[in-house]
Amino acid sequence: MNLVPPSASITRRSLHMELVERLQEMIVEGILPPGEKVPERTLCEQFGVSRTPMREALKVLAAEGLVDLAPNRGAWVSRITAEELEEVFPVMGALEALSGELACQRISDDQIARIRQTHARMVGHYRAGDLHEYFRANQEIHAAILEAANNATLSAQHRSLASRIRRARYQANMSAERWQAAVREHGEILDALEQRDASRLSQLLRRHLSNKYDTVRQSLPLSDNEPERKTG
Repeated sequence: MNLVPPSASITRRSLHMELVERLQEMIVEGILPPGEKVPERTLCEQFGVSRTPMREALKVLAAEGLVDLAPNRGAWVSRITAEELEEVFPVMGALEALSGELACQRISDDQIARIRQTHARMVGHYRAGDLHEYFRANQEIHAAILEAANNATLSAQHRSLASRIRRARYQANMSAERWQAAVREHGEILDALEQRDASRLSQLLRRHLSNKYDTVRQSLPLSDNEPERKTG
């Protein structure tokens, strides 16, 4: 089975991080489904890499909670559980709130203008019903706010959880009403950012992520009652 297009061989100099990012996307988008073994040999052939960088990339993904490593048996895509969501979402909410506070103190007019443009593009995708591109623009906005916060420690902590949040959110079934509400919330976020209202933006970002959690928790086919996969 061909998992990636023929043109997907990785040739960039930063091979390690490129491979991590490609695998993250495949897991987030469900190309590599939860509970399935990662086909290392096939992926190495299709990406045009050796087993060494592949295994190093899988170690990074294991640290992020996206895969489970079994000694001498390979890697499996981790399952999404209610317990994980209950732990991760509040922590990410606090990080998002802090990023908003710091961004309001440090963001430039040019950065706000770029976020405004991305927001307009995101709304366009919403109106066109393009959920995939909407998600991409949505993530760009949150990443831009985090960048404007200009705090390396915050960025590192945020990055360690971001893939798990994205995967849960991507696989959730978002209703038309929730999608409309999310767009409205983003409009409020943009307004608070333009006003550089740190307190309001912090509250909005925390509530926005809490609403995402509610959507994910209600709609995902969580594995709470599934038997755990035996690894030994």
